[in-house]
Amino acid sequence: MADGMNVSGDMLSRLAPARSPAGPAAAGRTTDGRDFQSYLVERLNEVSELQKQADAGVQRVLSGESDNLAEVMSAMRKADVAFSLLMEIRNKLMDAYTEIRQMRV
Repeated sequence: MADGMNVSGDMLSRLAPARSPAGPAAAGRTTDGRDFQSYLVERLNEVSELQKQADAGVQRVLSGESDNLAEVMSAMRKADVAFSLLMEIRNKLMDAYTEIRQMRV
């Protein structure tokens, strides 16, 4: 039971917002110094690559080059989960944008 508490505490510390010691100028940067835009573009490229790998696996199975259906199904599921997560992030960003836009100044 203590291990479960430790794991959840560790998870919470990873979810906590990163503190920006440099103030507002560094607010758009990740903990390793990259800005949010480049981080987001990298994640988009990763999702795209996962989808390409899944498509290539399906093509190999359909053409008879491969008979490892489990590997192809795993790649398809991984691409599906990554895309679903990407869409949820997009939805949250759009919700945040809408909320900020509706704020009264």
